[in-house]
Amino acid sequence: MFIEIDASLAQPIFEQVAMQIKFAIAAGTIRDGEMIPSVRDLSRRLAINPNTVVRAYRLLQEEEILFPKRGVGLVVADHSQAECQRQRKEFFKERFNTFLEEADRSGLTGGELSEILQTETVPQS
Repeated sequence: MFIEIDASLAQPIFEQVAMQIKFAIAAGTIRDGEMIPSVRDLSRRLAINPNTVVRAYRLLQEEEILFPKRGVGLVVADHSQAECQRQRKEFFKERFNTFLEEADRSGLTGGELSEILQTETVPQS
């Protein structure tokens, strides 16, 4: 599991961790029923406080994305991929709408916006 933390963002680190786990589940990188790294392991890999990982995991449990499995650890719930895909789509829809509002406020014309969208490409993974 690859998670990248950006300390310069206004978004709290625990939310970044939780969101990136959701995105990994949505993409199928982490599958339903799969165990996720322990708090200790993930905090060590990311060089962040274990309490930050605990907060991220707690948030994901509250959203029923993860559930504790006795003697194993935290596991991805069976319905999680569809839910994470829905949340990912909503997240980017909100960001795109913010982008469009800012473009409109800045006076960017439809033609200029179209040119930007045509010249920029989505990275292929």
